[in-house]
Amino acid sequence: MAARETVYLVQAFRAGKGTRLNADTPIGCKSLDSARRTAERLVPTMVGVVAFSTSVDADLGDHDEEPMIIFRPGRLPAPFERG
Repeated sequence: MAARETVYLVQAFRAGKGTRLNADTPIGCKSLDSARRTAERLVPTMVGVVAFSTSVDADLGDHDEEPMIIFRPGRLPAPFERG
């Protein structure tokens, strides 16, 4: 049985047509701090940025339903909005 692993990702968004947001390619990071720093660097050039972590089982392709949000300034799609 494979162990679950925590992964840290940064997802940046650019303005699309109208109110649409276009997602850039997600950036994988090595740690929580690295994800936060990466997201902070992207803020000036993006409409929205979110850094988050999730637990995954690579063998099963299983991941957490609710990622842990680390940092999220700007305009974001519904799954990342503040609750």
